[in-house]
Amino acid sequence: MKIVTYNVNGIKARIDRLVEYLTEADADIVCLQELKASDETFPLPAIEAAGYGAVWHGQKAWNGVAVLARGKTPVERLRGLPGEPEDEQSRYLECEVDGLVVASLYLPNGNPRPGPKFDYKLRWMERLRARADALLAEEVPAVLAGDYNVIANDDDTFSVRAMQDDALMQPESRAAYRRLLASGWTDSLRTRHPTGGVWTFWDYQAGAWARDAGFRIDHLLLSPPAADRLVDAGVDKEFRGREKASDHAPTWVSLR
Repeated sequence: MKIVTYNVNGIKARIDRLVEYLTEADADIVCLQELKASDETFPLPAIEAAGYGAVWHGQKAWNGVAVLARGKTPVERLRGLPGEPEDEQSRYLECEVDGLVVASLYLPNGNPRPGPKFDYKLRWMERLRARADALLAEEVPAVLAGDYNVIANDDDTFSVRAMQDDALMQPESRAAYRRLLASGWTDSLRTRHPTGGVWTFWDYQAGAWARDAGFRIDHLLLSPPAADRLVDAGVDKEFRGREKASDHAPTWVSLR
């Protein structure tokens, strides 16, 4: 079973690229982030024509997450993270597909810092950890897949110096991510590529793609029952180089 996380950076603008990916990549479950589309404008017909069912949590012009499954519609479990009722940003969607719990998440960027956006990022990460703990207590195979906006290690970026002041690489962001791992979740891509140097994002600016100046912020975390089934993990980097592509590449894990 191949589970993918893919920040599409605007699903209406990238629908042709997404359909290409669904047609070519042989993915069973695809978690999307940064839809930048309302619920009403989600392009379900094109996704269904590619052979996938979908559940989505949209937001006009910003955020938005979805879970797609080949040949079926995922069963929704949770829409939005508990813990902050006034939070209306569409950043978390949890579904079940064939006994596997899959969450698509789009963690706040947190820039500029210090300030309210960074504070919100850290609060959101604590709410995510609370939900992750609840999933661990269920003892089910689960995958927390998405754009975490966290560069977890120095070797997860082309340049520590270039990113040192960014919210993605602050000690508080890293510590919150590591608390997730310490509670029992497995970073699947890191497990398969322990020496780093694997990027999932390349900025549109400053020729980042041509220079391979990227970093890793898209992660698929596995609960212990899912980690026991880990076969491989990687990045479908080639799709980042296509015309009008997202600035993220699809990132995946394969489970037995």
